[in-house]
Amino acid sequence: MLKPYRVTDGSKFRLKDHDPGDTGRFDREDSDEAKKLLAKGLEELADLQEKLYGEDRESALFVFQAMDAAGKDSAIKHVMTGLNPQGCQVASFKSPSAMDLDHDYLWRCYHHLPERGRIGIFNRSYYEEVLVVRVHPEFLASQRLPEKPSGEKLWEERYRQLRQFERYLTTNGTHVTKFFLNVSKGEQKRRFIERIDRPSKNWKFSGNDLKERAFWKEYMSAYEEMIRNTATEDSPWYVVPADNKWFSRLVVAAAAVDTLQRIDPKFPKISADQKAKLAGYKKALEKE
Repeated sequence: MLKPYRVTDGSKFRLKDHDPGDTGRFDREDSDEAKKLLAKGLEELADLQEKLYGEDRESALFVFQAMDAAGKDSAIKHVMTGLNPQGCQVASFKSPSAMDLDHDYLWRCYHHLPERGRIGIFNRSYYEEVLVVRVHPEFLASQRLPEKPSGEKLWEERYRQLRQFERYLTTNGTHVTKFFLNVSKGEQKRRFIERIDRPSKNWKFSGNDLKERAFWKEYMSAYEEMIRNTATEDSPWYVVPADNKWFSRLVVAAAAVDTLQRIDPKFPKISADQKAKLAGYKKALEKE
């Protein structure tokens, strides 16, 4: 089910070819097949995480990018909820601090990369530097960058740096999988109104959300260029239909399982000497 959503070569990618309302072969949320498939996926993900943690050799980084109200928090909560918290590291990236701005734009992400054996989750990421910063180039002034490159060459350079950065992570054992939750403008409007109408969701809405919505066209162009320039076989993008949250979770869960399957973690094997020692420990315990 992942093939329509997985992008490994962005040269021909067009965002208009991806329907935010797509639900694959499933007609509705409560279909038995969809529920069973999600449950099976979450069970398999938990099993693979345990092996990843036990092997303690490689790691996985899941990057989530989306417009406001696309369901990033929801997808992270529902797909990762069954994992062992000891084996997960979650980081959310908002506006950079003064200290962040005193360093290169990747600096603040270095500290949150997953340790060996862990799953790292980035709620937004270094990709903000080719999204919100591209839509609002005035933000570049606070970064105090060298004079060159500038203009279009600056974005080309950043795409190249991001590809190289992810290649570096992969060759050092951190496997990067990226999710763009593709929500439609109409569905975002519906969710914004729901946040305003429901007191329990009022805290999720701010006037800035509406301000950024006015730049919808510019953001869609930035997302398309981002995926076109940074989708690779080693670090793919999944363009996840996000108008139906239940289906988003299904795609994210399947992609997460696929990532860990490709890592193929295994429980550590013990030597014959260690097995003999374990047998001795067992006998000692049985004599108590």
